[in-house]
Amino acid sequence: MNTAAANPAHLVAATGISKSYSQVQALAPLDLTIHAGELVALAGPSGSGKTTLLYILGGVVQPDEGEIVIDGRPLRRMRPGKDLAALVGLVHQNYDLVPQLPVIQNVLAGMLGQWGLLRSAISLLWPRDRQRAEKVLAELGLADKVLERTSHLSGGEQQRVAIARLMVQSPRIVLADEPVSSLDPVLSEEILRLLTGIADSPGRTLVASLHSPNLIRRYFTRVIGLREGVLQFDMPSSGLTDDVLAQLYELNHRGELDRPGTGEAAAEVS
Repeated sequence: MNTAAANPAHLVAATGISKSYSQVQALAPLDLTIHAGELVALAGPSGSGKTTLLYILGGVVQPDEGEIVIDGRPLRRMRPGKDLAALVGLVHQNYDLVPQLPVIQNVLAGMLGQWGLLRSAISLLWPRDRQRAEKVLAELGLADKVLERTSHLSGGEQQRVAIARLMVQSPRIVLADEPVSSLDPVLSEEILRLLTGIADSPGRTLVASLHSPNLIRRYFTRVIGLREGVLQFDMPSSGLTDDVLAQLYELNHRGELDRPGTGEAAAEVS
């Protein structure tokens, strides 16, 4: 095993991981280490490999090559349920909630990895650990939404439900895929405060993909730049200058993309 991957000081150690889909390279081979307590942002244009990297780190997608070690244990040897859920929690861009279910049941879904099949099935009828879920929802300003159907909530409220589910799960590593992409500036700040607050607990860390350089500088200590699946830089977020962003997003002197087809990324940077 790679020496870096075996180092117990690394909460996450990825060695030579890569991924392709239908002969299209989504992620070129890269090495990556993340320590407990770090706040890491992934930056880059749409299609740069940010989501693929998050899904590989979360065990959702298997790399074609390479190995990932989390808290000293190879990810490929972990069971998808209890073992992995205790270490990694993922906030999907679309929240990944069941809209027909009440809020409390979506929140308690964060416990499924710990409960097992039978206990989970029983909880669908009679929610278990209800007080724990209600406490978290109250902390997020959703005390009056406990029994409401999730589909009736606003986008910002659904995002907070997804975060409440994550808080109940209580993983050591929080992975967030574009957590504020569809939110207004005020809600974006609120969601990032909540996510970084979770990661502020001892021994925990946050890795999130974002397009906003201002939010990256404000809430994260480290930024990793990706383009076309290739690692471009790995630096303190304070070093994320306009020149670095222009190179990452391939902007010309007018602030426009040099290549067509990625105007959305340019708009998010400007």
